[in-house]
Amino acid sequence: MSAWLPTAPCTPQACVDKPAAVRARAVPRAVLRLTAVLLLLLCGVALTPVRARIPASPVRRWCRWIVRAAGVRVRITGAAAPTGGLLLVANHISWLDVPLLAAVRPARMLAKTEVRRWPVAGALAARGGTLFIDRDRLRALPDTVARVAGALREGAAVAAFPEGSTWCGRAQGTFRRAVFQAALDAGVPVQPVRIGYRLGGGTPTTAPAYVGEDTLLASLWRVVTARGLIAEVEILDPIPPGSSPDRRSLARSAQPRETTAPAWTHTVLVA
Repeated sequence: MSAWLPTAPCTPQACVDKPAAVRARAVPRAVLRLTAVLLLLLCGVALTPVRARIPASPVRRWCRWIVRAAGVRVRITGAAAPTGGLLLVANHISWLDVPLLAAVRPARMLAKTEVRRWPVAGALAARGGTLFIDRDRLRALPDTVARVAGALREGAAVAAFPEGSTWCGRAQGTFRRAVFQAALDAGVPVQPVRIGYRLGGGTPTTAPAYVGEDTLLASLWRVVTARGLIAEVEILDPIPPGSSPDRRSLARSAQPRETTAPAWTHTVLVA
């Protein structure tokens, strides 16, 4: 792995809230949730050949269903994201962040090449138009930025996690600048989104985090066995094209100052 790659200090041992012991009677429910998530993902894989003809509204509902199938309630606040070419950016905590961003607005994801190897989800990402970035090849970065800018010019939404790595949610990384160059080149707005997770009583939690040497299965199990988990998505004010002179200032403007959403006001969705 290249030394220039962004990394987070978060580890499962130090940062992730450990769930209470799972009672035997709760195991069937957790298994049912995992099965439901898998079936929804398989449905998505089956429908990818006709995805271009599927309206955005059903895609957003399907993404919310994936999160709900895992036993997580969804609360989205803020105004709807703009139409047309748009760069969606958010802090990155969990694998849940991907369907949550798509619930804001369906978009082509910018993901690391390793995602291709994920079971089921990797196939769904590849067939769904994901733009992959090889983080071990610095020289390939300009070509990736050019491909993102091309998609934006064509009127597509592209979603990215500019931190370059997942963080636990109690802390966050700095937004890297490269992807913002694509928005500048294409002349499209940037839509910042803030993602956070709480328990039903309002206490922030890091249980859904997928960090460090954590495994996807371990993170999945924490999510499906958690009780009262809520995903909060706050759609911040879009940054119009031309409002930032360079990618550094644009990244700084888009960086969420907090990793958990404030009090639930102007809620546009509760699922």
